[in-house]
Amino acid sequence: MSNHESSAPSRVLLDLEQFLPFRLSVLSNRISANIARLYGERYGLAIPEWRVITILALYPGSSASEVSDHSAMDKVAVSRAVARLLERGFIKRETHGDDRRRSVLALSAAGYEVYETIAPMVLEMERRLMSVLSEEEEALLETLVLRLGEHGVPRMPPQE
Repeated sequence: MSNHESSAPSRVLLDLEQFLPFRLSVLSNRISANIARLYGERYGLAIPEWRVITILALYPGSSASEVSDHSAMDKVAVSRAVARLLERGFIKRETHGDDRRRSVLALSAAGYEVYETIAPMVLEMERRLMSVLSEEEEALLETLVLRLGEHGVPRMPPQE
């Protein structure tokens, strides 16, 4: 081996097709795109808007910040989605009781109609997706997803 060969830096190869975060992201994007067709074609909603609707169906009276926390969407995406949903009349904004500075969001009658129409279709899509797994595999998947979620994203040690 020559000196030139021994001093060459070793290259780290990242095979995205085998990299778990990438594979999960691709799967999630495919599922989200299929679901998005349901509410996109019928109501002209984008993914962030649908997510805000679903969060407000579960947590009515949430602030935009709380919607962001529940959905793991960034505050800018939530803010834009909220603005579009307010403009279209799918949600309403009210001041919070005694604190006039805090506004809370809730679904309007039109927003509930969207949710009640689309949610059963989304649940059916999930049922069909999960139908390829046995009951044991489905339980294991739930356990593994919860475990990975509990530990969050591992922090990298500081670079020296």
